[in-house]
Amino acid sequence: MSDAELVIVFRSADESAEEDAKAIGELLTSEGIDAVVLDDNAPGVPEMAWEVRVRPADVARAEELIAEARLPDDELVEVDESPQLDSETVFSAPAGPTAEMEAISVKSLLDAAGIASFIVGDSVLPNLPFEVRVSKENAEQARKVIEDARAAGPQAAEEAERNTEIPSNP
Repeated sequence: MSDAELVIVFRSADESAEEDAKAIGELLTSEGIDAVVLDDNAPGVPEMAWEVRVRPADVARAEELIAEARLPDDELVEVDESPQLDSETVFSAPAGPTAEMEAISVKSLLDAAGIASFIVGDSVLPNLPFEVRVSKENAEQARKVIEDARAAGPQAAEEAERNTEIPSNP
């Protein structure tokens, strides 16, 4: 049977296409289905793509097996359980119309202090609180930066902003 008479049951052109196609080919073969794995050197296979083809009589079973299969995926298989990836909430803005703006302001403050942070919240659901989180190792320093900014008050923020403004030419 020629490749032209076979039916495509898998095609991919993403980064893991070759690995995925070979894994599917091996899976189908192990289940007694004659599978052919082809790259873009084969006629009809798009450039940069990989395909798996089977006989027309095996299509339904092959598609069923593929749907149940877990393809190799390093990002999902190798999870880094490092505590360095743990985050801690250092600021929480209660639900309301200004919650998101408050969280953005705190994030900007931490970014300016060289502390990586991220916001947890949903603009679509402003009835939920917004949080600013940092890595656990930076939590204490982040809280200190936030505390110092609160103690200095809005006047200090305005003065700091004026000091960073570019003078306009008259």
